[in-house]
Amino acid sequence: MITQIARFFRIMRYIPSRFARLSDERGTAVVELALILGLFGPPVLLGTVEVSSLLYSSIEISNAAHAGAMYGMMSSTYAEDTSGIQTAAKQEATDFGASLTATPSIYYVCSSAISGTQYSTQTLANAACTGSGNHSLEFVQVVTSAPVVSPVVVPGFASTITVSGKSAMEVEE
Repeated sequence: MITQIARFFRIMRYIPSRFARLSDERGTAVVELALILGLFGPPVLLGTVEVSSLLYSSIEISNAAHAGAMYGMMSSTYAEDTSGIQTAAKQEATDFGASLTATPSIYYVCSSAISGTQYSTQTLANAACTGSGNHSLEFVQVVTSAPVVSPVVVPGFASTITVSGKSAMEVEE
């Protein structure tokens, strides 16, 4: 029994020197970084995927509206070609296929107040646009929209979001 007690005290004498290396704080930052990235990394990565998908879809749908307006602005004949405008928009955003809707409309404004009152017919615009150098201008506007399915499913959030785009251009006479 005495030998066991002596052996215990001999071992206890070496314990502080053996564990002194454990009190060294080198490498703790790496361990903390690994823990933090393990906890917060996946949500940040999934959020980045979600936002980038919505951003890409938004740009594509806005470009489709612009392509439709570009088609319609070539002349009054093209501005009235609803199916041609819709086809131009859908060809620009092939990722959305038939789910993309393109709604063209024509409106008129006075040249002195382009951002002012919009008129539904050229006759109304001509009657309102009085004065020297003030005349009616024809504009074509295309509004596009499509449902975008979220690549990341999060409970409590919508899995489908409708994204829209809008473009208006003056019709060349």
